[in-house]
Amino acid sequence: MSEPIVYLNNGFLPASQAKLNIYDLGIVLGATLTEMTRTFRHQPFRAEDHVARLYRSLKYSGIAVPLSQDEMLAKTRELAEANCKLLRPDEDIGIVHFVTPGENALYAGSAGAAGSMSPTICIHSFPLRFSMWRHLFVEGAHVVTPSIRHIPPQCIEPKMKNRSRLHWFLADKQSQAVDPHAITLLLDLDGNVTECAGSNFVIIKGTTIITPTTRNILWGISLQTVKELAPSLGMEFIEKDFQPYDVINADEAWLTTTPYCLAPCMKINNIPIGDGKLGPWFKAMQKAWSQRVGLNIEAQVMQSKD
Repeated sequence: MSEPIVYLNNGFLPASQAKLNIYDLGIVLGATLTEMTRTFRHQPFRAEDHVARLYRSLKYSGIAVPLSQDEMLAKTRELAEANCKLLRPDEDIGIVHFVTPGENALYAGSAGAAGSMSPTICIHSFPLRFSMWRHLFVEGAHVVTPSIRHIPPQCIEPKMKNRSRLHWFLADKQSQAVDPHAITLLLDLDGNVTECAGSNFVIIKGTTIITPTTRNILWGISLQTVKELAPSLGMEFIEKDFQPYDVINADEAWLTTTPYCLAPCMKINNIPIGDGKLGPWFKAMQKAWSQRVGLNIEAQVMQSKD
C-alpha cells in the first residue's frame, strides 16, 4: 500500500479516490458531526470514548447510521492498523470521523428540504506533525479573546462536536491580528471563559484545576484524562464559571487537546498568566499522562522531524 485508506459510506478505498458530492449537507449547510482520535505508538487512544461521544451526538441530531458503535470502532482500528504501516515508529496519526445527513437531491430547489437521504460516513487519518506545536512547549500558548462570542447553548448544543465553525474562522482572524501565533479563546455572552477552537482551557489555583462548566463547552476526552489523573497528583478538579480576570490571576493555565494532549498557556491578551513561567503542576500532569500512555509526550513533540 502506497497511500492511506479511507472508509467512506460502504467500504475502504484509497484516499485519492475518496470524494464527496457537492450536494452533501455537510457542504451545503455545514451539517457535520465529527470526532478526532490520536494514536500512541500506533495504537488508538480512547477510541471507544470518541466513538461513544459521536453516537451521542448522532442520537441528539436525529441521524441514524447503519453501523453499530462496535462496528464503527472495528473499522476505526482496521484503518489505523493499515495507515500506521506507512509511518516511522516514532510517528503517529490523527483519526477523524465525520458524519453528515447525506446528499440532498432537492438542493437546487430548497437547501433545507430533507428529501430522502442516507448519511455520509467517513473515517480518515493524517500524520500528526508535532513540529507545528513545538512552540507551545518552548514559549507557551498565548490565548486571545476576540469580540466574537461563543455560540450560546440555546442555539447549538456544545456537547456535540460539530463542524459548523464559521464563527471560529472569523474569531481567529481577530486573534491573529493581535498575534499571528495566538490561539482563540472565546467568551460567552456574559463574559465567561468557554473554550478554544480545538482545545479545552483550564486554570490552576493552588492545587485546584478549574474548568468552565459543561453547559458552555464540549467536554473533551483529553479534559476527562486530566480529571482522571488529578487525584494521583493530589489535585482537585472542579467546574465553575470564571472570567479573564481569573485567568490573569491564576497560578497556571493549560490547553487540553487530542493532538498534543496538554500545553501550558503563558499569556492572555498579551498579559502574563501568573508569573508568566512554566508551572510545576503542568510538569507533573504531563509526566503522569506520559506514564499512562507509555510515551514521553514532550519528547515526541520536541524531537519530531519537520
